[in-house]
Amino acid sequence: MSPTLSRRPAQPRRRRVTLGIAAALALAVAVPPAVIQAVPRVSPGDGSASAAARHTPFQRDADAVRDSGAIGVQARVSGGRYGPGTVTSGTADLRTGRPVPAAGYFRIASNTKTFVAAVVLQLVGERTVALDDTVETWLPGVVRGNGNDGRKITLRQLLQHTSGIHDDYPGIETAKEYREVRFHPFTPEQLVERAMRHRPDFRPGTGWSYSNVGYVLLGMVIEKATGRTWHDQVRDRLLKPLGLRHTYYPGDSPGLREPHARGYQRFATEPKLVDVTLYQDPNASGGLIGTTADLNQFFRDLLGGKVLRPAQLREMKRTVPLNDAFQLPYPGARYGLGLLKTRLPCGGWSWGHGGDEIGYMSRDAVSEDGRVAVTASMSTGWATSVEDTLRQHRAGMRLVGNALCRERGREGVREVPPASE
Repeated sequence: MSPTLSRRPAQPRRRRVTLGIAAALALAVAVPPAVIQAVPRVSPGDGSASAAARHTPFQRDADAVRDSGAIGVQARVSGGRYGPGTVTSGTADLRTGRPVPAAGYFRIASNTKTFVAAVVLQLVGERTVALDDTVETWLPGVVRGNGNDGRKITLRQLLQHTSGIHDDYPGIETAKEYREVRFHPFTPEQLVERAMRHRPDFRPGTGWSYSNVGYVLLGMVIEKATGRTWHDQVRDRLLKPLGLRHTYYPGDSPGLREPHARGYQRFATEPKLVDVTLYQDPNASGGLIGTTADLNQFFRDLLGGKVLRPAQLREMKRTVPLNDAFQLPYPGARYGLGLLKTRLPCGGWSWGHGGDEIGYMSRDAVSEDGRVAVTASMSTGWATSVEDTLRQHRAGMRLVGNALCRERGREGVREVPPASE
């Protein structure tokens, strides 16, 4: 089992929902919009960004993300006619003004779910587990109480967020709360126990609701089925074979490897930005740290057929529609098994996932054949209002969508204007 970690006070809090943006949707009814101090204007780009990518629509889109409120931005396109290319904007450190590193580490947050899903699907291909196995088969008695029943929930439903398990994943509302909990993450067992205090959101298989706890359970299933932790399996099955040397599980370390941009959070209760770079949340729902280059390579290899057998990749790409709340940030999007399918501004679709962790937001887009991938990392998070978070989210989605469209041919690109505020 996973090593026991210090326990946070089990107080009711806003749950963290890290497909990307639903934490803001929860805030929409709980926290009034705050007056945010102006973002420091910092010159775009830095000496480490590729010269060919500067002064281009790619750079302008990165600057637009900075102007949406992000303190630091790094973005990379890999593959295709115009890749590889990197751009940066803003600053990595408000104290020193140093530039954003084009190859900096960041918390990839819920992009971790795609790695976990790939491990589960490899185990399916090896006939170690089956998508139709119930949670009860692997974790007897763990999902029980208040209408929750692991005998009726399958691994497929955990992977696709159709299990109905309520996502009571703790969030952080204030700077004081951040300082209290930053070094004291919940164990998987404690997170599941929190979720079991609630009735299900719906009967398994009859709806869609994003559940971090579902992926915590998948991490536990991986360990039960293989005798090794989920992050050991990610390392040995994915990171090492694919040469992803800059993606790693931090364990008990609250920091990030160098280089990295510092993470900042805007709280409705604080007049100034709060440095939240140090933080521990090592669970299977979002515990990995990586780089834009590694994320691009992983998604290209995944969609290009180098990670899963054809039958398992087809299962991963079988999608269902998101619920109404998620249609606001992701209109028309659909969800597979740990994989998000979103509409491109020039028509057609892209794959990816995206993730939010305190102080960091990332968005990505990968072509359907895996040939081209784009990832943007923003070193700023929001705990103020839904409008603030949506503004940065939409700027990030424009950046990755427009970049992928340009790779498909400039004549087909329709640059998407900023959403009206």
